[in-house]
Amino acid sequence: MVDKLDAAARAALPSTLPRWEVMEGRDAIRRQFRFKDFSEAWAFMSRVALLAEAQDHHPEWSNVWNRVDIVLSTHDAGGLSERDVKLARAIDALL
Repeated sequence: MVDKLDAAARAALPSTLPRWEVMEGRDAIRRQFRFKDFSEAWAFMSRVALLAEAQDHHPEWSNVWNRVDIVLSTHDAGGLSERDVKLARAIDALL
């Protein structure tokens, strides 16, 4: 079973993942991405999909033209876990 982040790891999120925000009313993190156009956004989503498959940890996401919104939370843990932090870092590294 995957454990939720402890208090220290949660407190470190703003410095660990400065571009991600903790969602209000939900134990999850979110980041919004903007790209030049739909093709660039779609290419990014394809790269994220490969990361997610490799980590067996899949995001909630949406795409509208040049925008991609990604939400990470570990359902098995009932909230944020190290799996979310790891995937968020990998996503950030794509840019």
